[in-house]
Amino acid sequence: MRHLLTLFDLTKEEIERIFSVTEDLKTKFKQGLREPLLPGRVMALLFEKPSLRTRVSFESAMTHLGGSSQFLGQDVGWGKRESVADFSKVISEFVDVIVCRTFSHCRLEELAKYCNDCCVINGLTDYSHPCQGLADLYTIRETHGLNSDTRLAYIGDPNNVSRSLAVACAKLGLNFAVSAPQGYVFDQPFLDRLKQEAPDFEIEMHSDPKDAVAGAQAIYTDVWASMGQEKEQRKREADFAPYQVNSELMAVAPDNAIFLHCLPAKRGQEVTDKVIDSKQSAVIQQAGNRMHAQKGLLAWLLAAQM
Repeated sequence: MRHLLTLFDLTKEEIERIFSVTEDLKTKFKQGLREPLLPGRVMALLFEKPSLRTRVSFESAMTHLGGSSQFLGQDVGWGKRESVADFSKVISEFVDVIVCRTFSHCRLEELAKYCNDCCVINGLTDYSHPCQGLADLYTIRETHGLNSDTRLAYIGDPNNVSRSLAVACAKLGLNFAVSAPQGYVFDQPFLDRLKQEAPDFEIEMHSDPKDAVAGAQAIYTDVWASMGQEKEQRKREADFAPYQVNSELMAVAPDNAIFLHCLPAKRGQEVTDKVIDSKQSAVIQQAGNRMHAQKGLLAWLLAAQM
């Protein structure tokens, strides 16, 4: 049974296949066609964190594909009323795929360990956000193409989103630059895994964000304090203040560079209104591609189980 817990779980060829399916389904969607590739299939959304894009995009994607979805909140008692093993084995008897959005990546891994009869997809954990990464790279594919010259600059906290972007770039052979304050770095186990998977891939680390965005086709940022880091908000605001994506920073990048943000954004902190509302901003296209890329993922992942 295949799961998607991080983008380490996919090969380059599988990512490209998902993108190919995504492109086909998105083209048909624009033509008014919603191809029911997964009739009768059932998706469970097991969420411990609030969500707009992940929940609605997955529910819409499965509906377009001819299947159905069930939203499961904390009332189902995941890991509370019964053991995780019992919960996982039982729920996998009912559904074809579980999209799990949780704080701890370990909880996701434990869920997948016991789900022998259904697929598990990471809808976000503290460690990884693979579906966001797929939509992000698909957006760059649409605007600039993906090749060895493609450069993505990430400005801000090396968090779950940036980890997924790094893995995606490593898998696809793209250039990835990061700019963050001193002390904010990727953890060593992640870097070791990345080196093991892609020995020739190097993350560019820059203290000056202008060095990171120079020559980049896409400039990406995220909130400075993610969910669960609220107590660090004030310190992070001070540390990351010089790393705001503003017009001055965007001017260093090529004129056709796009701005990306996984949303929700804290306007006036990591990005200014002028940038996120500019013609260079692709955040709405990027958000829309969450649904399209996830349709491609669901169609590819579940087709293999038919």
